[in-house]
Amino acid sequence: MSKDIKSVEHSSKIHQRNDPQHVNDRTFFIDASNQSLTAIPLEIFTFTEVEEVHLENNQIEEIPQEIQRLKNIRVLYLDKNNLRSLCPALGLLSSLERLDLSYNPIFSSSLLIVSFLHALRELRLYQTDLKEIPVVICKNLHHLELLGLTGNHLKCLPKEIVNQTKLREIYLKRNQFEVFPQELCVLYNLEIIDLDENKIGAIPEEIGHLTGLQKFYVASNNLPVLPASLCHCSQLSVLDLSHNLLHSIPKSLAELRKMMEIGLSGNLLEKVPYLICRWTSLHLLYLGNTGLHRLRGCVRRLVNLRFLDLSQNHLDHCPLQICALKNLEVLGLDDNKIGQLPSELGSLSKLKILGLTGNEFLSFPEEVLSLASLEKLYIGQDQGFKLTYVPEHIRKLQSLKELYIENNHLEYLPVSLGSMPNLEVLDCRHNLLKQLPDAICQAQALKELLLEDNLLTHLPENLDSLLNLKVLTLMDNPMEEPPKEVCAEGNEVIWKYLKENRNRNMMATKIQAWWRGTMVRKGFGKFGELLKPRKKGKTSPKDKKGKKDVKGKPGKGKKK
Repeated sequence: MSKDIKSVEHSSKIHQRNDPQHVNDRTFFIDASNQSLTAIPLEIFTFTEVEEVHLENNQIEEIPQEIQRLKNIRVLYLDKNNLRSLCPALGLLSSLERLDLSYNPIFSSSLLIVSFLHALRELRLYQTDLKEIPVVICKNLHHLELLGLTGNHLKCLPKEIVNQTKLREIYLKRNQFEVFPQELCVLYNLEIIDLDENKIGAIPEEIGHLTGLQKFYVASNNLPVLPASLCHCSQLSVLDLSHNLLHSIPKSLAELRKMMEIGLSGNLLEKVPYLICRWTSLHLLYLGNTGLHRLRGCVRRLVNLRFLDLSQNHLDHCPLQICALKNLEVLGLDDNKIGQLPSELGSLSKLKILGLTGNEFLSFPEEVLSLASLEKLYIGQDQGFKLTYVPEHIRKLQSLKELYIENNHLEYLPVSLGSMPNLEVLDCRHNLLKQLPDAICQAQALKELLLEDNLLTHLPENLDSLLNLKVLTLMDNPMEEPPKEVCAEGNEVIWKYLKENRNRNMMATKIQAWWRGTMVRKGFGKFGELLKPRKKGKTSPKDKKGKKDVKGKPGKGKKK
């Protein structure tokens, strides 16, 4: 499932600002994150009115007793430091509502201090090496709305977790649960449950009691079936079931009218569940690696779909019904057996990203050239047939920002790439390129040019005019100009070499022009005449003139 969608567990953090926020000479916000601090600066504790302090991503090893001076603090972020213990003074912050201690090697016994923070609403303890949650936290904190425990070693939750009646979000991803925590089914205010990447083999029927559940993540577990009662979670809009052992999903789930995102990738479905076609509100549909040979015709009903992943299946053609999905922005067809695209593909007027890698195209599928909004095109062929050319008409894709054509048999690139004003990434690795078109130097937006493992010997002499180019890879090419040792030094050295080489060539041209002019002015005839090969026995005009002198009048000092 898309990571940007699942980032909600950190989304409530206020955007960081570089300067403290002042209102009537009172400081309410301090940002000291990313400063390589080994201790909390003591001057922070002089701002007794401060409400929010960011100290994340430092090297802080302890919290001093002076922390208790911050009587009004509501938000404290100390994640990504080196804290091993918590001082008792931390428990005196009676106004603290949000605390992040993630990515610290904290002793679990030290977490007892947290249980004194009775106003706490959000507690994040991601990746803190926890093997169990201190029971006292569940007993004493009655206002928790978010509990983040991702990346620990938890196998179960304490039964006292049922006291968290206000809990709305719980994140338990990447732990060691083999049994679904039954206690969650009585926390009726839960809206988000994340249990991705555990070892859960079943979801209890009681999950249906969570009628307010909106997002349910159980990807990468061992689920062979789903409970039919899941249909009672009427607010459910996001359901990630990817990479489980499912062969089907209960028909009762068709009742979920608010479904916007469903992840089924990595399950052996072999066909698209019919009920999906009833979720007309769907925006994202993941069906990668599900054993599909075809797509149901009713998929055309999903008119609000924006993201469709059909990669790693057995499709031998691009399903025509896809062309009816007018709002589609991302389409993944990678690693199928597709050899041709429908001419109607151009009707996907909003498509921005198209994945065609690893299919069976005999030539470049020119149907993609009608996708005027396309920004990213993936057509590398790491298996199967290889493309031998990219058409000059590629310039029709004026919105294109990234072109991935690696692992093909291209010997040349189209000159028209230079007339694509938005092209930022060009991946041509593992091809048979012998040279680059000089016009590539006109693609001024280019930031990455990946060329390793080709047959290049020279670079265009004006390549250093690409001022935005940050990444240039040339490994495994028989480079001569610049030499391999120069290419190995990186962009700056390559640019310097190209500039010096260009200056030498300019100087040589000036000298040659001067020499030509001199020869003409001295009466040696037109320069073109001088370059003509002389025939045996023939002499230059100057030589002939000298011979006439010998035959006629004797030269000075000569006898008659």
